[in-house]
Amino acid sequence: MTRAPGASPLIDRRAFLRMAGAAWAATLGGPSAFALSRAEAVYASGFMDRSGAFGIAVLAEDGTVIDRTPLPARSHGMAFSPATGHLVAFARRPGTFALVIDRSGKTACLTLAAADDRHFFGHGCFSPDGRLLYASENDFNANRGVIGLYDAGDGYRRVGEYPTYGIGTHDLSVSDDGRLLIAANGGIETHPDFGRTKLNLDHMEPSLALIDAASGALVERHGLPGHLRQLSTRHVDLDAKGRIWFACQYEGARNDLPPLVGHFSRGEDLRFIDLPEETTAALANYVGAIAVNRHHHLVGLTSPRGASFVVLDAASGRVLRQEGITDAAGIAAAPGGFAVSAYDGRFTVSAPPGRPPAGRREAVAWDQHIARLGADSRPDAG
Repeated sequence: MTRAPGASPLIDRRAFLRMAGAAWAATLGGPSAFALSRAEAVYASGFMDRSGAFGIAVLAEDGTVIDRTPLPARSHGMAFSPATGHLVAFARRPGTFALVIDRSGKTACLTLAAADDRHFFGHGCFSPDGRLLYASENDFNANRGVIGLYDAGDGYRRVGEYPTYGIGTHDLSVSDDGRLLIAANGGIETHPDFGRTKLNLDHMEPSLALIDAASGALVERHGLPGHLRQLSTRHVDLDAKGRIWFACQYEGARNDLPPLVGHFSRGEDLRFIDLPEETTAALANYVGAIAVNRHHHLVGLTSPRGASFVVLDAASGRVLRQEGITDAAGIAAAPGGFAVSAYDGRFTVSAPPGRPPAGRREAVAWDQHIARLGADSRPDAG
């Protein structure tokens, strides 16, 4: 769904309510119902509470928790389908579960188990029509990344897999027309026998791959040059022009200042953004999450290691904002800019000029990523 210029972002909440259904909304307590009624946008994030229990929370844009769903272990990224309202939380690498949440109440929560000799890499996405779930997975015995294909109309039955044409696959995205899958192959070898240990830091193979969503055939593969072989390509998002923005994490020397963010389109070479040295230093060689605000033509970056939040102009790559946020974690498009979470429980949404930012702190540790929910969660979101 494409929002007309100037259209109200309230459609996010209304669309979410249509998908969630009156039955679910009626179960909310007074404060949660009030927060939802005032929300311009709705989000989801993984968390750990003070007891050490894990879950997924639905939040209003001011950080108020509207609803919670328990998880068996820590999650990482999420996939959301505006077409069906289904939200999927993926286990943190090398986890083997994914939880499907249907807020409409039509189906109960469904737990997916990774196939034999596979584990989830923590990310995935839906086809635009919501019929297929794509999950980044590790074929750890063959040391190759794969994309697991799950039929959302048949109980999320695993119906096949595609190669990612790389190793250490992390984030996945899909083009707006559904024809291309985008895989960020971080280039790092891991095996569940060794937990989260990185096994090949001296000979990493990072790349970004475009894959035909109908056949699994390789369309393009962009490897990084030799001098950047320790620059792990980790997260991706698409802007209003269909350009693919990617963010990286560097596994080399701490005092190096490699490029950390760039973009490309089909048929083009990778182009890195030449950030000011002070911005690169503030990101501490580690971009934990990236998000594009299509409506305002912005790109947002967070770095928990650098305690930084950075906003770029999508047209020029120019730094528009650089702010210190301790434990900065997830980021997603918001009506006035970006929603940013932190490991210390803070959830803040930047506001347009002249308005103070909204936010609050909950007694949880938010996890690394945020998903924006609602019909406008992708095209022209913001």
